[in-house]
Amino acid sequence: MTSPDMEARCMEGTNVFYRNPALYDAVQSDTGSAETCLELIERHRPDATTLVDFGCGTGRDVEVLAKRYECVGVDLQPGMVEYARRVRPELDFRAGDMRTVRLWKRMDAVTCLGNSLAYVHDNYNIGRVFATFAAHARAGAILVLCSPVWPVTQPEPTQSTVDTPDGPASVTIRYAWDLRTQINTMHREWVFPAGERVSDEITRRVLFPRELEQYATAAGFEVVDMTDGPGMGLTGPVAYTVARYTR
Repeated sequence: MTSPDMEARCMEGTNVFYRNPALYDAVQSDTGSAETCLELIERHRPDATTLVDFGCGTGRDVEVLAKRYECVGVDLQPGMVEYARRVRPELDFRAGDMRTVRLWKRMDAVTCLGNSLAYVHDNYNIGRVFATFAAHARAGAILVLCSPVWPVTQPEPTQSTVDTPDGPASVTIRYAWDLRTQINTMHREWVFPAGERVSDEITRRVLFPRELEQYATAAGFEVVDMTDGPGMGLTGPVAYTVARYTR
């Protein structure tokens, strides 16, 4: 079994965003994930006042959620947490592994956005993550997850241009899908404005809707919604799962 420290170093070495949190903040600034999460919590637990976000990254979503809730953000990557504390010093960020971390407080809402759950690949550790969600949920709390429920299997590479703090960069993306392990791999080739070329690789576990429901139920949650976004139905490849803690 991979140790948390080894896994953190591995992820930091492969994902260009973990090596450059400021780039992550700039490229991912308009995802709308936090706003969608807010709407889902308001719909299913309108009286919520406290929230913990696991896999908070640079704290971009926590910054939005903290306008409505008393928030704590937790992330495995020390570099991300350090950046979040520096850029958003008014907010509460903690370094921790969502398989094992315990804050010893229960919240009205528990969130895990930005595909963070998908970086946990094996069944045993996914169960441990859901146990962590349960350990931080008070009775009736709402859990909101954003994770892939269907693989991306485009046969041809895609190319796009993204804005960075130094100007436009180009990125070429290729996808691979391993059905046996349910791992969707994204290979990226970056060309930055100064001409620097960087390659990275992202591996994400796809959990199909019934699997998500099974993990949630085993941890004491009842799934109340699964959707691409409020009022949008469920088509994938990424979905929001909303569940209520019943224990």
